[in-house]
Order: sequence, then C-alpha cells, then structure tokens
Amino acid sequence: MIFDPALALLAWVQLGPPLSDNFRKTYRQLLRWNDELPFAKFTVSEDERPILTLELRAQDVDHDALGILLARTLAIADLIHKEAMALMGDLRRTYPKLVATAEPEPCGLALLERYADAVVELAPAGEP
Repeated sequence: MIFDPALALLAWVQLGPPLSDNFRKTYRQLLRWNDELPFAKFTVSEDERPILTLELRAQDVDHDALGILLARTLAIADLIHKEAMALMGDLRRTYPKLVATAEPEPCGLALLERYADAVVELAPAGEP
C-alpha cells in the first residue's frame, strides 16, 4: 500500500506471476473486469504481473475505511479466482503454488464477515 496524506491510499495486489506475450486473452479479461468492477482497476505491472488496484481518498482513511478496502480486495480476488486461474492455466504448470490447496485463512474470512454489508455486491450469485 502507498499512502500520501495529501492524496490517497492506494492498495495493490499482484494477482499472478508475469504474463508472456501469448497471454493476450488475459489482458482482454483484465480490461473487461475494469468495466465490470468500476471501483477497482486491473492492470499489468512493469514486470508483466497482473495487478489489482483500489484507491481510497486521503480524507476518508480511517479504521473502517481501510477494513472495507481490504475486504473489497479479498472479495474481488475471490470473485475472479476461478476465471483468473482458467486464464492462467498454462502458468499453473510453471508455478504450481498458484493452485490453492489450503482452506481459506481465518483472518480473511473474519474480515469479509465484518464488512460483508460493504462488499455485498461482490458476492457470487446466490451466496451471502
């Protein structure tokens, strides 16, 4: 995260390993997610890693606003996980740690539960 008291708090998350030239489909998907999730920005870093970025105005930074920002980041990552893994399918052979085999982290679940009302629009259809 980057925080400049005069501007904003910027939170970003690397969504995967660097993309190669043959992953143009992934770039198109990132652009589509930009349209579907207007409060989040998907891009590619200088080293070709897919990045999720969320912003919070400096004057709005407080305990709950930061909690909501982090919960929104987790909720978006959960929302797009299956589709992102399908897009990066060939990368799973190169980066086997991308495949989640563990149970969700209790801290992440607690954060999502605490701010569920603020991120309800990100819940998959039919799930609370």
